[in-house]
Amino acid sequence: MSKVLNFSGDDDLFPGGFLFPNSKEPSLYLSLGHHVDMYVPPRKRSRVTAPFIVCREQKQQPSIEVLPDECLFEVFRRLPGGQERSACAGVSKRWLMLLSSIQRDEICNETTRSVEPENRSNIKKADESVKSKDKGGFVDSNGIRAEVEEDSETGVDGYLSRCLEGKKATDVRLAAIAVGTGSRGGLGKLSIRESSSTRGLTDFGLKAIARGCPSLRELSIWHSSSIGDEGLLEIANGCHLLEKLDLCHCSAVTDKCLLAIAKNCPNLASVTIESCSNIGNESLQTLGRSCHNLKSVTVKHCPLVGDQGIAGLFSSAGNVVTKVKLQALNISDVSLAVIGHYGSALTDLALIGLQNVNERGFWAMASGQSLQKLKSLAITTCRGVSDLGLEAIGKGCPNLHQVCLRRCPLVSDKGLISFAKAAGSLENLQLEECHRITHSGVFGIFANCGGKLKALALANCFGIQNMNFLFPLTFLCYSLRSLTICNCPGFGNASLAMVGKLCPYLTHVDFIGLQGITDAGLLSFVQSSEAGLMKVNLSGCVNLTDNVVATISKLHGSTLEVLNLEGCRFITDASLVTVARDCWQLNELDVSSCGITDSGIAILAGAKQLNLQILSLAGCSLVSDKSAPLLVVMGKTLMGLNLQHCHGISSGAVDLLVEQLWRCDILS
Repeated sequence: MSKVLNFSGDDDLFPGGFLFPNSKEPSLYLSLGHHVDMYVPPRKRSRVTAPFIVCREQKQQPSIEVLPDECLFEVFRRLPGGQERSACAGVSKRWLMLLSSIQRDEICNETTRSVEPENRSNIKKADESVKSKDKGGFVDSNGIRAEVEEDSETGVDGYLSRCLEGKKATDVRLAAIAVGTGSRGGLGKLSIRESSSTRGLTDFGLKAIARGCPSLRELSIWHSSSIGDEGLLEIANGCHLLEKLDLCHCSAVTDKCLLAIAKNCPNLASVTIESCSNIGNESLQTLGRSCHNLKSVTVKHCPLVGDQGIAGLFSSAGNVVTKVKLQALNISDVSLAVIGHYGSALTDLALIGLQNVNERGFWAMASGQSLQKLKSLAITTCRGVSDLGLEAIGKGCPNLHQVCLRRCPLVSDKGLISFAKAAGSLENLQLEECHRITHSGVFGIFANCGGKLKALALANCFGIQNMNFLFPLTFLCYSLRSLTICNCPGFGNASLAMVGKLCPYLTHVDFIGLQGITDAGLLSFVQSSEAGLMKVNLSGCVNLTDNVVATISKLHGSTLEVLNLEGCRFITDASLVTVARDCWQLNELDVSSCGITDSGIAILAGAKQLNLQILSLAGCSLVSDKSAPLLVVMGKTLMGLNLQHCHGISSGAVDLLVEQLWRCDILS
């Protein structure tokens, strides 16, 4: 660039500068020749400084940004390692996007092979030094990190895991992940949970992952209407190690991409498709034919999936698929019959909201003689399941260990007892909102369970009524260890006393929301228990008093580990006295919304043999700041403390507890 020689007289009158505003205009008057700078020497002092300047065109500063993408592409693909490419990605979004478009087979390895051993060691040291300076990744001028550490964690086999949610789910971040994880063992798991208000994610970002992350094992995409077949087709072509695919509310995805994934990803073992309105039978049929390692299939709320898809899946892959969940699908009895005929490897089956399946479908499924390995069965909101179908299930599934029936209005005591007799391996039974079940069916289970039933749960079964029911004690259920009865208003003292006699070896009991039981019924139950109770949950049993807690502490204090008295309004400090004296093994105590005061907290703090880990005082309005130092004393063992809605404890006392009990999670 030419220099400007400024010979000034009075600079305040006219500053030195070009005579012509356009540098090309002097060529009309002066002949410059080639590369000549001419000037006129100063004469006398003049009032105006007007040097004659010979000017050439101003040269631009050399910049790599003027290179087209094709040239930069050739440069980037010859970088010696992934760390160098990550560093370049931090320069600008343009470089980041260009780097993310490079496929693995396009990277030139000649440079790496030509590097001498000494230079390789130097490069490695430089890479390590760069990592140590900024573990959070390289940051470009736009604030984009090449590796988003706050969204990452290391998974199994050294592979990295990334989760993008809401506004973070953008093409730029996916490109940064694709470039940044290449030098760190590769990306193994990617979860994208886009909110409905964001539109920053397209197929371009998924293409970057497909090019830069061939090690991808798991891919989950939720609530993304902007991702379609184009991006997933790239995943199918670039990520052949894919094992798990989860698509939820992806309305733009069709059968086309799933066909490609099924054919190109032989390791695919788990597929979940939920609320994908354009995925239908063809996808399931191809998954069954092409994926020989397929183990788990979940299909929910897909209106295009029907009997052809389910039948095609099981007829081809019924000998390998072990877990299946079908929910809210337009399938009929035909699908269940095919499952029962071909599902020889099935161990876990969940059927939810199948409105077009009738009694014949469940009977045909159980009579197919192929569900010999079925261990877990869950049926929810299926009006077709009846006593006949339930009895057939018990006979046709000899290894059934766990059964859950929810909102099955046609199941009654007769079918339940017949099922209990036939299912000789049943260990866990859950009944929820089955209103035709009465106390006769419950006690019939105890007498006919075959001696293997370990856990029984009843929830919101309004058909159970409290009555003085005489049941023969010749068939006791010695195997039952856990009993849960939740919000069954008809379950009262008489029923509870009978349960205590029929099931003497219970160790875990949850009696939740049973407002009809009093001290008389629970005392009879506790005294009938021959094994030491380990967990007692009496939440919402509002009519119990301190007498029950005293009896439990005296008879089972040496084994009791968990005691929940939430909402028992008549429980006072007297209960804490017996707990502190007798319950040496107690780890968790919940006295929320009870009549506990500072005196009771002092009793707990003074019990040296008590080592509580979790204490809940939520809603105890009589506990004040006086208990704060006592809780600090107990903090040597506390891992969790609940002080929500304790209006007597000030914010200052809570701050003191937070400061001193730094190992304890405090809710306030």
